[in-house]
Amino acid sequence: MNGAEPKIEIFKPFGEAFELMKKILFQPFELKKWLVIGFAAFLAHLGGGFNFRYNYNDRSRLPQNLIDAIHQIPPWIIVVGASFLGVLLIMILVVFAWLRARGRFIFIDCIAKNRAAIAQPWHEFRKQANSYFVFSLLVGCGFLVLIALLSLPFMLPIVRGVTFLHLHDLYLISTIVLCAVVICLLVFAWALIAHFMVAIMYRRRCRVLEALSVVLSLIAAYPGEIVLYCLFWVVLALASLIVGCTAICATCCIAAIPYVGTVILLPVFVLLRSFSLCFLRQFGADYDVWATLPQPEPPPPLPPPPIQA
Repeated sequence: MNGAEPKIEIFKPFGEAFELMKKILFQPFELKKWLVIGFAAFLAHLGGGFNFRYNYNDRSRLPQNLIDAIHQIPPWIIVVGASFLGVLLIMILVVFAWLRARGRFIFIDCIAKNRAAIAQPWHEFRKQANSYFVFSLLVGCGFLVLIALLSLPFMLPIVRGVTFLHLHDLYLISTIVLCAVVICLLVFAWALIAHFMVAIMYRRRCRVLEALSVVLSLIAAYPGEIVLYCLFWVVLALASLIVGCTAICATCCIAAIPYVGTVILLPVFVLLRSFSLCFLRQFGADYDVWATLPQPEPPPPLPPPPIQA
């Protein structure tokens, strides 16, 4: 950011993102392009829409014969099976995180270059995506450790059987609320940092630590503008949630199918990601994902007119 301070706006980049979304998806409309970009958006958000709602405490739904059969299984088999399922689940989550890291760079490339491509950006941004993937795993492990540490104040008394009389309920609820607030703030902060970090890594072809330093410096230099961006982003997220629920109801839950729903709601995904890229480009050419694109060569100079005798 050299020279005069850039003028940071909120609504102008949103208008630019809306026009960019129309240009990418509707000018002209190509079904193949929608399907490919939709797959990139699906990879970029892989694993974010799973919701397991099975109630394991409701045994009345299980046949009595099945319950009796489970009770007859030796405990060591149950422990081994549970451990295997736990390891399998962790492996699936890790694979999803790796694919999601690749997908985020591919999705940005599709928007920045207005093209439907998977293979080329998959290989082109392999180093950046792997760097981001490893760092996101470390952050995830850090969150798990933090949650375990924050749960100690109210878990230890329960384990030891200590009671606090009438203050126990108040202590437990206050601790849970405080831990939940801290975790939510940290998750929101990481989501914001990762949101900008991927775009900067795409622009500069750098690794995750360099991009992290740039993002933290940017937030420290423009805290007010970043806060306004976050507030507007929350409004857009709520509006997108309403649009998504409406689409699911209007399509008889077809939009809830993975990938199919992403293709149906692709304008929303492209608009939101384009908005962040257009907002970020206001801070200078070093933050502009379109700055590295080749510019059209100027036409060759006209030959001088012939000299008349």
